[in-house]
Amino acid sequence: MLKHYIIIFLISMVPIIELRGAIPYAVGFGLPLMTSYIICIIGNMIPVPFIFFFARRILEWGADKKYVGKFFGFCLDKGHKGGEKLKSKAGRGLFVALLLFVGIPLPGTGAWTGTLAASILDMDFKKSVAAVMLGVLLAGVIMGLVSSGVFGGLSALAG
Repeated sequence: MLKHYIIIFLISMVPIIELRGAIPYAVGFGLPLMTSYIICIIGNMIPVPFIFFFARRILEWGADKKYVGKFFGFCLDKGHKGGEKLKSKAGRGLFVALLLFVGIPLPGTGAWTGTLAASILDMDFKKSVAAVMLGVLLAGVIMGLVSSGVFGGLSALAG
């Protein structure tokens, strides 16, 4: 069982997959949902400060390098687009927009992209981390419900 906890912790740290992939893994292997939820949140949040303070600088540095330039440019562009999308839709509610951007489990909208977007937008670190944390909590609840079959059970009752 410890092996599976370590795996979900590590999966939660991987960009794009994050907690959204780790929770279904945990449910699939019969791990207790609450324990898995907490482990996945911790794993998903550990990279956030590093992304906020260093990712933008590293991506900007590497965007014109021979071997990594295309990939770094892609990541930087993704962060810029995510940041501009947040800014255009949010107005003054940038905190809530970031929370929802991270919290609604769609491809490319997790903690990594949200934190990079917050960094590119020069948002306040504490507010950014709080919004991302709340978004990760929301995404975890949604993925826990989906993975546990609650939504499938509700649709079966309604149909």
